[in-house]
Amino acid sequence: MLTPFWNWFAIIVTIASILACWWLLHWTKGISDRDDDEVGDTGHVWDHDIRELNNPLPRWWLHLFNITIVFALVYLALYPGLGNLAGYLGWTQDQRYDEELQAAEAKVADIFEQFSDKSPEQLMADNEAMGTARRLFGQNCAMCHGSDAGGAYGFPDLTDNEWQWGTGFENIYATISAGRQAAMPSWSAPLGEDGVEQVTEYVMQLSGQEADASKATEGQQKFGMFCIACHGADGTGNPILGAPDLSNDIWLYRGDRETIMQALHDGRDGKMPAFEGQLTEGKRRLLAAYVMSLGGNNNAD
Repeated sequence: MLTPFWNWFAIIVTIASILACWWLLHWTKGISDRDDDEVGDTGHVWDHDIRELNNPLPRWWLHLFNITIVFALVYLALYPGLGNLAGYLGWTQDQRYDEELQAAEAKVADIFEQFSDKSPEQLMADNEAMGTARRLFGQNCAMCHGSDAGGAYGFPDLTDNEWQWGTGFENIYATISAGRQAAMPSWSAPLGEDGVEQVTEYVMQLSGQEADASKATEGQQKFGMFCIACHGADGTGNPILGAPDLSNDIWLYRGDRETIMQALHDGRDGKMPAFEGQLTEGKRRLLAAYVMSLGGNNNAD
């Protein structure tokens, strides 16, 4: 939606351009009032004998231009094109998209209807259902999680047994439907530079990596003050909060010293978009069952 200034700016410039074209056509039409044997000479001469003429366009050509002007005026009256004016037909891109989406959904409704009464286990055992779900995954999820669902930096691997927001069909379905918003705050201010380094060493120690023992001891105390509220006293995480397990070797943003230190210093802000407005319930159920079938989350609780 344009502001009032830009709304009128667009209207005035558009109408003025059309009127200018109409005036130009009628001005050039006057050239044809000369006698047929009169040559329209501009007086410009090059190389002694090359003269620039000013002969009128053929009438049929001028009429074609007039037709385009009439077409433009009719189009702007029917469809949006003048600032915020919607046009007589009230056509919008959103409306057209919704109509085409509804028509497409109606065509495939029967395909998904046959899966609506099946349990997650039945869906996972149904080759046709999983084939359909695989195509849905490729269309909607593969751009982030990869075509093999193996994930990437900042995008979780869906084929292992690490589930940041909890296991089971209901949790996966909730994630697909409503999305997820993770929030790791920056701890640079409360911890200070030394504290960030010490907690980094402790987290590396938690995950079984080589770490500076003296710094890790200091970091353990600070971890107990600032981190256990989300990650737990043993660092195994909390699916309710989406706090990851820090005690294994599975990392969403890699587990090297520099990356852990960056997370503590700057924080993280990961987001999984909601698909409730894009995919029907049947499609979301199929996707949830398909994700369950990929790896270690074969638990329908």
